[in-house]
Amino acid sequence: MKNLKIYIIVAILLTNVFNSFSQQDPMFTQYMFNTLAVNPGYAGSRGALNVTGLLRNQWVGIDGAPKTQTFFAHTPIINKNMAVGLSVVNDKIGPINQTFVYGDYSYTIKVTDNSKLAFGLKGGVNIIKGNLTSVDLTEQNDQSFSTNIDYKPLPNFGFGLYYHSERWYVGLSTPKLLENKIEASVDYSKLSEKRHYFLIGGFVVDISESVKFKPSVLTKVTEGAPVSIDLTANFLFKDKLWLGAGHRLGDSFSALMQLQLNDQLRVGYAYDYTISKLTKYNYGSHEIMLSYDFIFRKDKILSPRYF
Repeated sequence: MKNLKIYIIVAILLTNVFNSFSQQDPMFTQYMFNTLAVNPGYAGSRGALNVTGLLRNQWVGIDGAPKTQTFFAHTPIINKNMAVGLSVVNDKIGPINQTFVYGDYSYTIKVTDNSKLAFGLKGGVNIIKGNLTSVDLTEQNDQSFSTNIDYKPLPNFGFGLYYHSERWYVGLSTPKLLENKIEASVDYSKLSEKRHYFLIGGFVVDISESVKFKPSVLTKVTEGAPVSIDLTANFLFKDKLWLGAGHRLGDSFSALMQLQLNDQLRVGYAYDYTISKLTKYNYGSHEIMLSYDFIFRKDKILSPRYF
């Protein structure tokens, strides 16, 4: 009975993927520390070469649930007005595997003495492969699963705006503008990439000499899918320890922790508790992040980076 429930859940997930393919881009609970994933304008904003890796296991306990591995690197160049970056994301749900490999570029202008506006471009390829014939079916003659999606690279590009200061930020972006068609040999198994729009923002305020408060929000809009909104509140203690909580509306509650081990190295963890209809069948979602800033001179970064 348990296996039957798992197959039913996976079948529901896959049906959603095949019918609309509307939620391709993976979600991140630690989005406020992983902004390059959704906005190329963020490239170079930390003032040094930054390398970040993140692992996410979603809906633990369900066979075929999403698993995501990411790698991001970005650095300012040429008097810090320009920056380049690299984004690599591997996302697997059921038999569908996607690998995003994108280059990022940003150009920053000074708007006021305390704020900057960055224009970002992202371009690369999305590689999709679907081993559909490997799925255990309750209906063996389902033609939607009769053929695989062969190795299929899909070029794409996007842009982003990122307006920020030392204490606040707001960004608007769409990482993939092209809605590429993905066609299997079965006529009614036609898929397409959907355009995603992201609005992100947050700020930091001092509560006391040793405690700071940082609320943030991420809104994702996709054609054919409900609007996704993440609300998060983090507290920073003695510029070393972040503790926070979040809520993805209608989906989950989360707890977050990040430790600033030194001026260059940060490690973070997040746990999501599912409140949707899947709550009975999984043990939550786990996310681990590691980030390193390559600071070669003590005066390289003149102020703390909270974003």
